[in-house]
Amino acid sequence: MDEQHTPYIQEALHHYKEGMGYFTEQMPEVAHKYHEFTEACFKEGSLSKKEKQLIALALSMNAQDEYCMIYHVKGCLDQGASREEILEAIAVTGAFGGGAALSQGVTLIEEAVSELSGDVVS
Repeated sequence: MDEQHTPYIQEALHHYKEGMGYFTEQMPEVAHKYHEFTEACFKEGSLSKKEKQLIALALSMNAQDEYCMIYHVKGCLDQGASREEILEAIAVTGAFGGGAALSQGVTLIEEAVSELSGDVVS
């Protein structure tokens, strides 16, 4: 990786973390409650952490939220999701959300999976 060129996905994750850091400084109680709530939602339960990340990825695709798509691709990979599992989540989201959701899956999500897993597909 070229040290002077930060890939888009890594840059977006960094930008999101910076924004959340600033928000936390300005609104510590709200940020704490938000993080506490989301941590509880993503705990292992009847659904695995991986399943919850795949659901979150699908929802973020349907909402057209790029930061959340990238964040939850990372979450899926961190929880051991395979490329095939992520592709199935993309397909289901495309079936529900139509072309707009699918277009995100075959572009941004694919780029994020490749960059974050180090498995670049040509």
